[in-house]
Amino acid sequence: MPPRRTSLLLLLLIVIVKMVFQYLVLHPYYDLQRDEFLHLDLARHLSSGYLSVPPFTALNSIVIGWLGNSIFWIKFFPALYGALTMVLVWKIVELLGGSWFAQVLAALVYICSGMSRVNLLYQPNSFDILAWTSLFWCLLQYLHTSQSKWLLWMGVFTGVGILNKYNIGFLVVGMLGGLLLSSHRKIFRDKYLYISGLIALVIIAPNIIWQLQHGLPVIHHMKELNENQLVHVSRLNFIKDQFIFFIGGAFIVVAAFMGLIFHKPFRPYRVVLLIYGITIFLFTYLHAKSYYSLGLYPVLLAFGSVYWDRIFTHDWTHRLRILWVAAIIVPFALLLNAVFPVLLPAQIQQKAAKFQTLGVLRWEDGKDHALPQDFADMLGWQEMAAMALQAWEQIPKADQPYTLVLCENYGEAGALNFYNKGKMPEAVAFDADYVFWFPQMDTLRYIIKIGPAPDEKARRYISQVQQTGALQDTLCREYAFGIRAYLLSGLSPELPALIQQRLAKKQESYQDGMK
Repeated sequence: MPPRRTSLLLLLLIVIVKMVFQYLVLHPYYDLQRDEFLHLDLARHLSSGYLSVPPFTALNSIVIGWLGNSIFWIKFFPALYGALTMVLVWKIVELLGGSWFAQVLAALVYICSGMSRVNLLYQPNSFDILAWTSLFWCLLQYLHTSQSKWLLWMGVFTGVGILNKYNIGFLVVGMLGGLLLSSHRKIFRDKYLYISGLIALVIIAPNIIWQLQHGLPVIHHMKELNENQLVHVSRLNFIKDQFIFFIGGAFIVVAAFMGLIFHKPFRPYRVVLLIYGITIFLFTYLHAKSYYSLGLYPVLLAFGSVYWDRIFTHDWTHRLRILWVAAIIVPFALLLNAVFPVLLPAQIQQKAAKFQTLGVLRWEDGKDHALPQDFADMLGWQEMAAMALQAWEQIPKADQPYTLVLCENYGEAGALNFYNKGKMPEAVAFDADYVFWFPQMDTLRYIIKIGPAPDEKARRYISQVQQTGALQDTLCREYAFGIRAYLLSGLSPELPALIQQRLAKKQESYQDGMK
């Protein structure tokens, strides 16, 4: 069989394995994760910008809605973006002159790594990594062929990447800095580089206009992220995490650095090291979360696999190939249950010692819990939706049009809208994008509240507070917040105006960028 045909058949096989794998490592017992509910709700409110993410995710959610909005399709797209990233890695290996084994090696490391964990959830991260890899692919093609069309494609992928997640801006800075410091700085004399920048600007223009119209909420978001999360991120832990993303395949990443430094055929591409160094420095300095940098690694897997294969293709050393495959797969298989939600909560509790030893039971509060935090964040949502629906059914038909469904956070609101779609009004919350999605209600007769009981200040405007349900799943993350379902009635005529005032104040707080 011709080598090219062998490579294509292997690629098809491994793409199928990747797609199937993403479904096999998610037990159907678990619900969606809180962010996924929000991202699906974006499709109901199409806009050129949002507080939480740029607009690409909303467009993706619309497609999912057209396809039926089922769990299969929700999980399909992150898996697809992961598979497409793997295809690009495969093509980069081909560009570098690597063998079919080097391609398989790179693909196996990609699957048996933290990348598959990212590809499990419907979040912007999977497409973000694909966009980063696409930029690297175009850059390598340009360095290999000197054809300016690749610069134009870089503008397209940069623009679309920014519409998905602003994180890719760090790679753009890293690339420009790396090229400026390298022997490839002549690229700045190519007019197509600047045309590429204009293409990216045109693509992201609607989102820029939206940001300006809404007071640059992205600046508020970054401030809030830095004050509440990034400030607590250890720079040392960020660096440490870079070495554990790939578990058994870390030797391939190390081989990429060694190859780019010492392997002469890689000399034209050494700028990749500068790009990596500058981008990692930026992330480290800014206390970034460790997974922000994941987009840097697919290209390194390609370089590392090619170099490793060339080291061990002489004499008897090529017989060690099965050893390298085992070194990648075995450690990943041993940790599979701790990384992916494949076990039922009861089974995890039976193996609590193993999970505790690995440190995955420790939540952001610094304490160990019964389940990993991510797994606990995929429980209880259907129960909450059923609680809300039960309260809704107690409201007289004539009063249902004058009912507000109010949740404590975006996860709860999104879950109710996902599971109760078409059965009751959309739920909202004084949180995230939902502050712009409240219905206009001059008359308010009932409120269904999901969360803690109304405080004393709110009770002055509510005559009757009836608890209609309580969250029973003690293992879900929301249980710790004392989630209940309340039916509020006998509402003061002043309440709609007070809600609007609170909304206006909350919306104004997102306009820090204009202050």
